[in-house]
Amino acid sequence: MSKISISNLTFCYEGSYDNIFENVSFSIDSDWKLGFTGRNGRGKTTFLHLLMGFYTYSGSISSLMDFEYFPFPVSDKSAYTADIIRTICGDAQEWELRRELSLLEVAEDVLFRPFETLSNGEQTKVLLAALFLKQNRFLLIDEPTNHLDMHGRHTVSRYLNAKKSFILVSHDRMFLDNCVDHILSINRSNIEIQKGNFSSWLKNKQLQDQYELGKNERLKKDIKRLSAAAKRTAEWSDKVEKGKIGSGIYDRGYIGHKAAKMMKRSKAIEERQLHAVEEKSVLLKNLEKADSLKLSSLLYHSDRLTELNGVSIFYGKKQVCSDISFVINQGDMIALRGKNGSGKSSIINLIRGEDITYTGSLYKAQNLVISYVSQETSFLSGNLTQFALHSGIDESLFKAILRKLDFSRVQFEKDMSDFSGGQKKKVLIAKSLCEKAHLYIWDEPLNYIDVLSRMQIEDLLLSYKPTLLFVEHDSAFCEKIATTIVNL
Repeated sequence: MSKISISNLTFCYEGSYDNIFENVSFSIDSDWKLGFTGRNGRGKTTFLHLLMGFYTYSGSISSLMDFEYFPFPVSDKSAYTADIIRTICGDAQEWELRRELSLLEVAEDVLFRPFETLSNGEQTKVLLAALFLKQNRFLLIDEPTNHLDMHGRHTVSRYLNAKKSFILVSHDRMFLDNCVDHILSINRSNIEIQKGNFSSWLKNKQLQDQYELGKNERLKKDIKRLSAAAKRTAEWSDKVEKGKIGSGIYDRGYIGHKAAKMMKRSKAIEERQLHAVEEKSVLLKNLEKADSLKLSSLLYHSDRLTELNGVSIFYGKKQVCSDISFVINQGDMIALRGKNGSGKSSIINLIRGEDITYTGSLYKAQNLVISYVSQETSFLSGNLTQFALHSGIDESLFKAILRKLDFSRVQFEKDMSDFSGGQKKKVLIAKSLCEKAHLYIWDEPLNYIDVLSRMQIEDLLLSYKPTLLFVEHDSAFCEKIATTIVNL
């Protein structure tokens, strides 16, 4: 076991005047399994890139182990998977690789296929296996779950639980709970480390926030009371001092002594007040604001909005799903669940009205208004004002929702192509929340979105209960939100 030490780390991007990190210092043990959490845009990926030496910074980062970053860049995806693995961990024995692939439930035939023919989930697992076979490495694993279905997430979390020496960025609560023993969190004012999993960290944070809120209220009352007491005492001292005029020499001495005593008491009260102000100033610096979101859905004149009966979908001669039947009634929140490639997005696109070949019957209510959140975000570019105008939504409402989702005003002027993955996804969700619709269809809406924002969205859906069809692999979210689960 060795230490990884970060000392007085300070960094800002070229051309920016705002530091992402300022005089950050902490150390971690190299055999820890660290979960890395924090709001979108706080610098989690930036921090991993700093560890990799991608940027120039001030301060120091010292480690006896080399860092490896996931996702590992594959330059030639047409190459066979076995050849790519050899370039990553050429010293590994074949039996070791087969063991790792078996633990990740990956068939050995992937080794003899071009890497580009593997599914996104298979690529994730293969690269993780190869990186963990490298010796004396500390892995920096950046959001591996975004291309994994629910079963894949369970498999990878079990695999990581048996490993050590990594930092894992993930916003999936159950995934983190299953495979980490420490939490590294980027807060509003600092970076801190706690022993335990995500649930224990969240519970401790909530208790700390409640304590600080209570103490803040008590100190506010104390400051107000002490301020009034100091003012009264000072006024009494002035009044007594003025009472010396016209008094005898002995009376003036007594009155002066009394006035001085009152002034001393006033000063003591002011010092107590100042101490209370100082004590209050260190509170609530890491309190995360999570204002309630709102949604205005449309009512339809009948309950049944959509019905699929025995639907099978084809792309050319390839059948992607078969004999799918379910009904969407008003107020339903239906989760489509299945392995990657089972047809979830195809069903969504069919209901949305895309020209897709299918058999069976599809009913869709007339004049049904649908609000859609795409799985894809790469098309986002330009600023938020242009996006709101192009989307036909209220710009003020749109930006107010983004502010509640922890967007700073500085982001409003930036190009969306420079946003983090989570910020891009929030743009699409905020747009959907601005739209009045009968049916909301969200395809993997939580990819890259931080945990606190996920909890905000959960609270919104449970409060307003819109009609929702969604695909999401975050099992905690599905358990809380779904009224019905359709398994493919």
